[in-house]
Amino acid sequence: MKLKYPFVLIHISTVVFILAESSRPPFACDSSHPLTKSYPFCKPTLPINQRVQDLISRLTLDEKISQLANSAPPIPRLGIPEYEWWSEALHGVAYFPTLHTGMSLNGTIQSATSFPQVILTAASFDVHLWYRIGQAIGREARAIYNAGQATGMTFWAPNINIFRDPRWGRGQETPGEDPVVTGKYAVSFVRGIQGDTFEGGKLGHHLQASACCKHFTAYDLDNWKGVNRFVFNAKVSLQDLADTYMPPFRSCIEEGKASGIMCAYNRVNGVPNCADYNLLSKTARAQWGFNGYITSDCDAVSIIHEEQGYAKLPEDAVADVLKAGMDVNCGNYLKNYTKSAVVKRKLPISEIDRALHNLFSVRMRLGLFDGNPLQQPFGKIGPDQVCSQEHQNLALEAARSSIVLLKNNYRLLPFSKAKTASLAVIGPNANSAKTLLGNYAGPPCKTVTPLQGLQRYVKDITYHPGCNAVNCSYALTDQAVKVAKGAEYVVLVMGLDQTQEREELDRVDLVLSPKQQNLISIVARAAKNPVVLVLLSGGPVDISFAKYDKHIGSILWAGYPGEAGGLALAEIIFGDHNPGGRLPVTWYPQSFVKVPMTDMRMRPEPSSGYPGRTYRFYQGQKVFEFGYGLSYSNYSYEFLPVAQNTVYLNHPVKSPKAELENSNALKHIPVSEIGTELCNKRIPVTVRAQNHGDMAGRHPLLLFVRSAKAGNGRPEKQLVAFQSVILNAGERADVEFELSPCEHLSTANEDGLMVIEEGSHFLSIEDKESEITVIL
Repeated sequence: MKLKYPFVLIHISTVVFILAESSRPPFACDSSHPLTKSYPFCKPTLPINQRVQDLISRLTLDEKISQLANSAPPIPRLGIPEYEWWSEALHGVAYFPTLHTGMSLNGTIQSATSFPQVILTAASFDVHLWYRIGQAIGREARAIYNAGQATGMTFWAPNINIFRDPRWGRGQETPGEDPVVTGKYAVSFVRGIQGDTFEGGKLGHHLQASACCKHFTAYDLDNWKGVNRFVFNAKVSLQDLADTYMPPFRSCIEEGKASGIMCAYNRVNGVPNCADYNLLSKTARAQWGFNGYITSDCDAVSIIHEEQGYAKLPEDAVADVLKAGMDVNCGNYLKNYTKSAVVKRKLPISEIDRALHNLFSVRMRLGLFDGNPLQQPFGKIGPDQVCSQEHQNLALEAARSSIVLLKNNYRLLPFSKAKTASLAVIGPNANSAKTLLGNYAGPPCKTVTPLQGLQRYVKDITYHPGCNAVNCSYALTDQAVKVAKGAEYVVLVMGLDQTQEREELDRVDLVLSPKQQNLISIVARAAKNPVVLVLLSGGPVDISFAKYDKHIGSILWAGYPGEAGGLALAEIIFGDHNPGGRLPVTWYPQSFVKVPMTDMRMRPEPSSGYPGRTYRFYQGQKVFEFGYGLSYSNYSYEFLPVAQNTVYLNHPVKSPKAELENSNALKHIPVSEIGTELCNKRIPVTVRAQNHGDMAGRHPLLLFVRSAKAGNGRPEKQLVAFQSVILNAGERADVEFELSPCEHLSTANEDGLMVIEEGSHFLSIEDKESEITVIL
């Protein structure tokens, strides 16, 4: 028998054996240990609060402190095994052999389903898809744990920071630039991974796995021109916090019921996130009702003293974060300095107990103190759930539903399966399995590269990488041209990879490398027919040269499409799937790099030439707009007449400040002063969509709202709802939306209060508009 814990630990009056086979998951309260099972903290029939209090009361100060690190050691005398808080599951269970994370893929299970990187999945605008992906990841995680290959079930995902700047290396990990999309993604993914229903509210105390929304808050810069995330002080207005940076986290907590939050490295307006009581305790816990644990990002506590200089001593940093409401430190700073902080009377033990209460509550919710997990609610999830055909099909569906068609001149695509005689596939990303996965990825079940996918459709295929690497420091242009001239059609698979954008590496340019761009143009001119350009990237790219090049007939953006991405691309190129993805980020021109990445303002300042950020506020030229995406079909939309297009929110104005005198402003009321009954009014909106093409297609409907008056900090427009509809050729359908005036017709004022303005608001889908009037 191979022992995971091949030792006997002796306490003065108790001998407890912690023995575990490699195939057995670690857990506390083993029924074979008569002493440990008698403890109140081991009784599942008792309330968790009572069980946790009993457990904490039995710990020594040293034992308590040991549990404040992400790698929590065992407490042998109480039969408690080690626990690792750090595991990753951004778009599939990840495994990092060189890091001490809680998941291992080096046993019976050696791979996991690798779904498309989040930025691409967001392009589907499909909340059900996001939920199903989260659900599949949660099941695979539990299966790996049940197989004895994990020491933790807490996953530090999703990343729900706003993709504010197109240069951000980690933008690929996020659902994009829109706070509504990001919030809905958070809710769907969290409910899925934790084992809740799609509608939510059915989870109870039991967690399939624990999700952690990160990085709280205003974190969207890693390393740009000498400014790094560890020392960056994000200067953010109350207005931008209220309507951009905070809403996704609020949704994650209030609706998603996430059991974890990660506080970010950076400071916001001078205060480190992990030391901000107003952020962690007052806002997340008191206002939003957060019930879970808060972890630091890795070594975020140490930098508060060592790099930011916010805390004078290590003990001050420890006291600051625990008093603020943080619970566990990724790293050893709390382990090293908490005891001395207590001795120096900088920190009361009650703050340690508070943190431990949150930590052990989550471990109990995961069923790790209820005896053998294999006999618990999630115990029947076995290895067959990992890389199951169902999950691999879902990875393919996700890539199919998300790839965005940016250009299709001459109706070049789809290619004919019957008539395409030969194909040249050129580019450094064409046969790279690694590039498909993006970052935070584990070993995939299997991968299909774009070249391999296309080989399923055309027998006569010639491949050439075109460059020595994706950054194309050396181009093999002559050889690529020769290959292109020998084929009927050419598919160029280009773009970026993790050497150009990733964690700790922000971009300085928005264009492709000069040699890659030159290669594309020369090959396109040499080809017999207009070429297809496929871009793999996490962030937007200024491809104006290709957009306006008549030799480039079609452009597809495929993000980092995951293990099945190559097959999904081939299916789209050859018409077995009708593309329907839409861009979840604005694609800016190269000139945007003049804007400092450190400027956190969302709203423009015309007097200084500051253009603003994201589709809601940016006042500059765009390569492609947020929400842009073509299809092989043409769709039309119309708003159906409504019985009532006036919303009465009759409410006495409580404050003279509520009615502004500014000629550019309208009479308005803070949402906080509107009663629940009025806020719960529903505005029904019905849109008729029709597919005028000859192919069935799935297309997301994006519903925006704008105020009749522009300026004064109001968004140019704001996405308020979205739905996907699948229509057969010639089919039409009526799609219903329900809007809430307080949620969907409000904007943030300069004080960070959400207010509703009287007057006209215009709903829009594509070029169609419908007016709604608000009467206060």
